[in-house]
Amino acid sequence: MPKRANRTFLPDNLVISSWQDIKSYFHDLDDREVKTSDDMWDWLKDLSELEAVIEEDQAWRYIKMNINTRDKEASASFHRFIEKIEPEIAPFQNKYDLKLIGLDFPEFKEGGVLSLVSKKAEFHIRVFKEENIKLHAQLQAKEQEFGSIASEMDITWDGEKMTLPKASVILKDTDRNKRAEVYHLIQDRRLQDKDKFDRLFNELVALRHKIAVNAEFENFRDYKFVEMCRFSYTKKDCFDFHEAIQKEAVPIIEHIDAKRKEQLELSELRPWDAQVDVTGKPALKPFVDSDELIRKTINCFNEIDPYFGSCIQIMSEMAYLDLDSRPGKAPGGFNYPLYEIGVPFIYMNSAGTLRDLVTMVHEGGHAIHSFLSRDLKLTVFKDLTSEIAELASMSMELISMEHWHHFFENEEDLKRAKCEQLEQVIETLPWVAQIDKFQHWIYENPEHTVKQREDCWEDLMGQFGSSVVDWTGLEIERKNLWQKQLHLFEVPFYYIEYGMAQLGAIAMWRNYKTNPTTAIEKYKKALSLGYTKSISETFSEAGIEFNFTREYVKDLMDFVRDELDSLQN
Repeated sequence: MPKRANRTFLPDNLVISSWQDIKSYFHDLDDREVKTSDDMWDWLKDLSELEAVIEEDQAWRYIKMNINTRDKEASASFHRFIEKIEPEIAPFQNKYDLKLIGLDFPEFKEGGVLSLVSKKAEFHIRVFKEENIKLHAQLQAKEQEFGSIASEMDITWDGEKMTLPKASVILKDTDRNKRAEVYHLIQDRRLQDKDKFDRLFNELVALRHKIAVNAEFENFRDYKFVEMCRFSYTKKDCFDFHEAIQKEAVPIIEHIDAKRKEQLELSELRPWDAQVDVTGKPALKPFVDSDELIRKTINCFNEIDPYFGSCIQIMSEMAYLDLDSRPGKAPGGFNYPLYEIGVPFIYMNSAGTLRDLVTMVHEGGHAIHSFLSRDLKLTVFKDLTSEIAELASMSMELISMEHWHHFFENEEDLKRAKCEQLEQVIETLPWVAQIDKFQHWIYENPEHTVKQREDCWEDLMGQFGSSVVDWTGLEIERKNLWQKQLHLFEVPFYYIEYGMAQLGAIAMWRNYKTNPTTAIEKYKKALSLGYTKSISETFSEAGIEFNFTREYVKDLMDFVRDELDSLQN
């Protein structure tokens, strides 16, 4: 089993209860002189150890709070950290950034091993303002309210109380009346909290805009691009992505929906008809419980590369997996890297569906990334950009698909699963583009009203939604679909990365189908780089392009459509 390395800067038995417990280490790094290259590396290693310890401490507080939102002490522990400790750390982080960019060593020059570290420091300095420290603490606390509200959502159907993830399984039922009934129950339950979400989002937008203005940015979008260190692409690239997806992916979805409508022999295709099997077969059941999900995932990953299976096996033995959906458990799923021990934690809300299988291999891809980069010299090298991180996870969704016979013994079920996944891949891209374009509008117009926000979303539904689906009588539900997207509330602007990475993942999968051995070698090499290379350089190491022009998108969409056609014929 992996073990935490012995600390050389902090005591091994350190417990962080308050700022006083770690204050002296921050002052030590601040006061230390850096005159030689050896001084620089010693300073960076100590800073790296401090960052890893603190980030892992915060990670466990976040994980425990999400596992049981009803645990008041777990919630209080997380909020104490972000309200009492993080604000004390922020000024030191700015001082360290200033110290870094003042160093004149070859490693910081263009192409040097620390050149990206230097760029990140420059971007962080641009967004740092003393008056924003308390506002950031308020913002983090406010963002967690989404999970608290959403975790309490459930419905009662057929005499059983169930969480929304569990209820959504019924949307695959072959009985159309059942599907419609449960769909309405889910949407009605969401609408009960519509005003709560609107008020929360209004407060978040106002607070974010204030932070941006304090930092001398015109809006929060421009601020966030710098804070997220997006020096590999611009907002114009995002707009190009939106347009390419609208032109090349949406028509394929409308073709799929038209075919679905015909096969189901429906006069109107309704939202509750989107997930049912068109041949009338019951929903796929790739596993029964979390133990079976873990076992089958390990077997699947072993077949791709034994190292991949060993990563999940280690996490299982260390109890670093929490996969089941439960009342009081926050929604969503994530792989949380733990930088000191180097073994991540996978969290999800499994209900036994194909979507849960995809979530597991997705988060498993993130986990493999954490293992492959765990031995990098500095914590900052493991602090990945989302575009690189999501390439690892979304590639694993598609590559693992070639080995899903571990989940589906029946050949027809296996084909169904692959078809559903490929349709989901295509459908994901317009949703990503829509969410991202929505965010650009939100923060370019921070004083918008609730009605204007709904109207904007409705307009985007017209651009990126399928015209084949009939929403008659569901106008309010349609205008508020954005409220289910956690990212808008908790991690603004972290979403287009999924689209960019999805394009990369399709290219990775295409390479894997052509030459599995070479594709996996390149995949592992790219992931082992962590964030020591730029996004485009990392994609190149993986054997693919960081490209979202219309021509490139069309090429990839044609490939997916051909694969889908071959499975259906």
